[in-house]
Amino acid sequence: MVEVPYGRRRRWQQQKYSNEPDVIHVLHVLTDEGIEGMCTVGDARYTSMRARDLDHLRALVIGEDPLRRERLDSKLRAATRHMFTLPGWHGAFDNCLWDIAGKAAQLPICDLIGRARSSCPAYYNFDSSRIEHALDDAHKAVDMGFIALKDHWSSTAEENVSNARAVRHTFGDTPLFHDAASAPYTYEEALYVGHALQELRFEWFEEPLPDRNIDQLQTLCSALDIPILAPETLMHEWELSALWLRLGATDLLRANARHGTTATLKLAHFAQMQNSTIELNGPGGLFGLVHVHLVCAIGNTRYYEYFPGGTRDEIGREIGLLNPPLPTNGCVHPPEGSGWVAEWDRAYFEKKRIAIL
Repeated sequence: MVEVPYGRRRRWQQQKYSNEPDVIHVLHVLTDEGIEGMCTVGDARYTSMRARDLDHLRALVIGEDPLRRERLDSKLRAATRHMFTLPGWHGAFDNCLWDIAGKAAQLPICDLIGRARSSCPAYYNFDSSRIEHALDDAHKAVDMGFIALKDHWSSTAEENVSNARAVRHTFGDTPLFHDAASAPYTYEEALYVGHALQELRFEWFEEPLPDRNIDQLQTLCSALDIPILAPETLMHEWELSALWLRLGATDLLRANARHGTTATLKLAHFAQMQNSTIELNGPGGLFGLVHVHLVCAIGNTRYYEYFPGGTRDEIGREIGLLNPPLPTNGCVHPPEGSGWVAEWDRAYFEKKRIAIL
């Protein structure tokens, strides 16, 4: 951890403890019929799986029908008492089951679920280190065809509002979002920022307070008209996310299919029943392919989240993925084929493999 000054307070951010590259675990599930399901473990986070979790998984699922996803999802959650494991520890397995189902049906996952749209607009996370860098990067995004922009301002509430005003002034009616995950607001600061964002016509206010502060989030949601988007740090348990929405501690739901497509769809359906939307966080597995399919299959979601620089999508080429999904004119399009439609250079993949668990 590294200490970062923040006004009169201090906050802490994660820092990599070495220059070694992150290990990417890829889970393979093979059926008796020879159909292989594949998915990365995690996405930008939780990218490795412990050997003991893998042993536990084998003991629970070998011999089961891979098409009975609901049974297997319930079995795995019950077997772990919904705790004592890394967040989303069996999400990659669930995504492998969906890959198998799509390949068995000879359908892409978005069509297996029931396609809602042929493409989905993406929003661009622009450089929020300094206002001049932000405006330059956001201009590049708009020139590339992106129709929506998100900031990650991490300064004081007053400076963040000033920056938000500058971005709104520069980009007119472009949809804008403020992600406050790196700005540890007090309740009073979050209320001040929220009122300013309402005035500036921002579309949502993300992580304004720690997700576990349910009482303050309920009060904030009641006090503001701008939709609050949460709880990202609790989304590994879809039941908690549903509870936060039902209790008025968030207006929109954050989710990530690295914790499993089955759970993500349940959360999407619940949000729809509450007249809300579910907004997917990051790539969600297979360097974006999982979320590209889901944002085109879920009717009550609006955007795909895009991070520039290739660290969450094109990095897949480093282990042999041939088709990481990249936005075209600000939109993502699910590839045609079967399952998640991940195309691999198998020889290169085997060359890059360092271990088999």
